Amino acid sequence: MTSGSGAGAVPLVFQRPMAIVGGGAVDIALLQDLGARGIALVGADGGGDAIGAAGLTPDAIIGDLDSLSDRAGWEQRTRVIHIPEQITTDFQKALYSTSAPVTLALGMTGKRLDHTLAALSAVLQYAQMRKLLLVDETDVALAVTGCIAFDAAPKERVSIHPLVQIQFRRSTGLYYPMDGLMLEPGGLIGTSNEGTGGEVVVEPEDDTPWLLILGKERLWDLIEEARKSA
Repeated sequence: MTSGSGAGAVPLVFQRPMAIVGGGAVDIALLQDLGARGIALVGADGGGDAIGAAGLTPDAIIGDLDSLSDRAGWEQRTRVIHIPEQITTDFQKALYSTSAPVTLALGMTGKRLDHTLAALSAVLQYAQMRKLLLVDETDVALAVTGCIAFDAAPKERVSIHPLVQIQFRRSTGLYYPMDGLMLEPGGLIGTSNEGTGGEVVVEPEDDTPWLLILGKERLWDLIEEARKSA
């Protein structure tokens, strides 16, 4: 079930949330939970092996396949899409080759700093086209464009991270208000803010992408928030 593909190819379309799994640090228990809940699983090259290590079969494996073990064996079990171009990362290849209402990304952080930075670059590239969440061992980061509202417990950590320069109009429900603040990499950032209890509203001036980072225990809340706004 192997095939070639490229940036102009018709993507694999999933009507349910999808998780793209890379070769970084992956929580196997979380991966098994995603599979049990019916989340579509796509391996980004060697991420296919991580899915297999969890006792699961990916819906597809996509990438240049330089890290995938036993390619021939995988081709007997699932769709393997070989994309040999070296302009993009395997995460980007998986993004431009798929479509889903919500996309999680696991194994895109940890192990190698350059892979983490590349993943953040890909999130910035696709944030206005897709609902994207980066998940690691501790946190979940939702790529947001525009305003967002959600509930947070008193003193719950709420980090607002700028991917590029972004002006915020106002906020409510945060210990440190965002009213009129300009955030930017290399300048002021919003790490380790806190909820005051109840609804949090964060409203930027425009649709410039930014990251809302909460603890991983909030994953399903953020998936639902992303589905509502998809």
